[in-house]
Amino acid sequence: MAFYAGLDSETYDRQYSNKALLGRIWSYAKTYKKLIYTILIALILQGSIGALPPVLISKVLDQGIAGIPDRTAFYLLAGMVILVEVLGFVFYYINHRLLARVIADVNRDLSTDAFASSMHQDMAFHDAYSSGRILSRITTDTRDFSTFITITMDVANNALQSLVTAIILLNTEWHLALALFAIVPVVIIIVSFYRSMARKLTRQGMRAMANVNATIKETISGIAIAKNFRQEASIYEDFKDSNAVSYKMNVKRGLVLSIVFPTTRALGGIATALVVYLGSGSVISGLISAGAWYMFVLSIDRFLQPVLAITSYWTQVQTGLSAAERIFALIDAEHTVIQTGNYVPTQLRGKIDFNKLTFRYNTGKEVLKDFDLHIQEGENVAIVGHTGAGKSSIARLIARFYEFQGGELLIDDRDIRTYDLHALRQHMGLVTQVPFLFEGTVEENIRFARPEINREEILALANQIGEGEWLETFRDGLDTLVGERGAQISMGQRQLVALMRVLAQRPSVFILDEATASIDPFTEKQIQTALNLILKQSTSVLIAHRLSTVQSADRIIVLDEGVILEEGNHEQLLKSGGYYADLYNTYFRHQSLEYVEKVGKIFHSNQNDFLSSQDRASA
Repeated sequence: MAFYAGLDSETYDRQYSNKALLGRIWSYAKTYKKLIYTILIALILQGSIGALPPVLISKVLDQGIAGIPDRTAFYLLAGMVILVEVLGFVFYYINHRLLARVIADVNRDLSTDAFASSMHQDMAFHDAYSSGRILSRITTDTRDFSTFITITMDVANNALQSLVTAIILLNTEWHLALALFAIVPVVIIIVSFYRSMARKLTRQGMRAMANVNATIKETISGIAIAKNFRQEASIYEDFKDSNAVSYKMNVKRGLVLSIVFPTTRALGGIATALVVYLGSGSVISGLISAGAWYMFVLSIDRFLQPVLAITSYWTQVQTGLSAAERIFALIDAEHTVIQTGNYVPTQLRGKIDFNKLTFRYNTGKEVLKDFDLHIQEGENVAIVGHTGAGKSSIARLIARFYEFQGGELLIDDRDIRTYDLHALRQHMGLVTQVPFLFEGTVEENIRFARPEINREEILALANQIGEGEWLETFRDGLDTLVGERGAQISMGQRQLVALMRVLAQRPSVFILDEATASIDPFTEKQIQTALNLILKQSTSVLIAHRLSTVQSADRIIVLDEGVILEEGNHEQLLKSGGYYADLYNTYFRHQSLEYVEKVGKIFHSNQNDFLSSQDRASA
């Protein structure tokens, strides 16, 4: 049932009228107006010429029946039929070739804007919505939208052809033409009846497919965990369930839409029978010629084809409209982080002030309430506390990933909301608890924060950390491929690359959400050296999990449920014997040199006692 719940719309989804959708589509297409005008000219010529073959054939038929000895007119008309069909092919080719180019360009622009919108969204947005579903909108929905444009142009061509045909039929025999036209309202009513149902089922079908994409992405990302806990079969069943829901929704959509096409085809057959019956009487009474009557029969399909095309392609039309709706909803999704100004700092001093700040996530529970914290320029502050104390929230607010609901947050005595967000983050360095590396080389990942840095500068920075000895642990040095998310190197190496990335950036404000994973002593030392280099040149906020990091801080903030309980340096807080002392004994004490030496002495003492007892037993 969870998969069916996933068919609900996202909270940022919205419904657009067809007029609004077409207006938005045109806003993208008008960039290529010259190509579109050329396509329209080819479309008009193709549609107009497409209505002529029945007329010419009727003339040829009348000439043949008349039995005129001079066959010149007969051959001329036959040649014109061939010429018209050839010209129709030429204009069709020009139309579709240019159309393919315009569609590719519009599709590229849509995908780019949708991707840009998702990239500029706040962290709260990405916390709330599955990346697989967002991916589905950027890829699958833009492809379905392209299909919609192609279908629309085909229908437009048929509609023009139908209009020209209608004019010819009215001029030939208006009584018979009106009888044919009478079938059109019936077709329109049937199409309108199925319209809302088709749109609804199409939306649900696309959401179901987004669920499938999300399931696949999550499974591939967590495949190591799945294998470790032997849950491949369980995950496979989850995928089968989501795929089954997608299958059922699309079958329902297909069943609804499949009813429309046979119905309208049946109406087309009725129209043909009506023209044959009424037309035969008109030929016998001499109102029209046999060729003209046959032209009516040939023109039925050309006249009704646009309506039938809309119904037969209704799946693609509804898919395209729904795809456009979902794409534009992503592009138009509102941001929770709102900047009120665009101040661009040339440099940050790094002074940070939380004044009576209140913050909560989407869940509604307050993480910080009337929170006060003042960090001076160049100060290194470590924040410690149990899980859920609010440590990471402070770091995320400074990085402007989330919007706070009350109070103020000042950077260099200026409201953080008044900064240009891109310019502000240029002066901030961030290392997350699980360092994220992009697929590529070590050098490319270091250069990610500062593309202009050259290899010599990177090597110079690397040599400041243990004289570059850490780089020798990589198989190919800076050219080592790290794999997806850094999977081909160790956690310690990932942390070093992430710190090097920040070191290359030279930020004014450094935010570290320290990893909890255990690493070897050599890498620990290298990481601390890199960290010290960054701390010397920046104001730092450290979510600390290592004793060495806590001890190197100028000030330690002890946090519990969004409230500062204690603050001071390591020695002061230990002497006070308060909350920090308990945390130290729980989390940090076992990392201290004194503790390791004490444990070592106890181990050796017990080992000696054991050997002595063995010797006595042997004696």
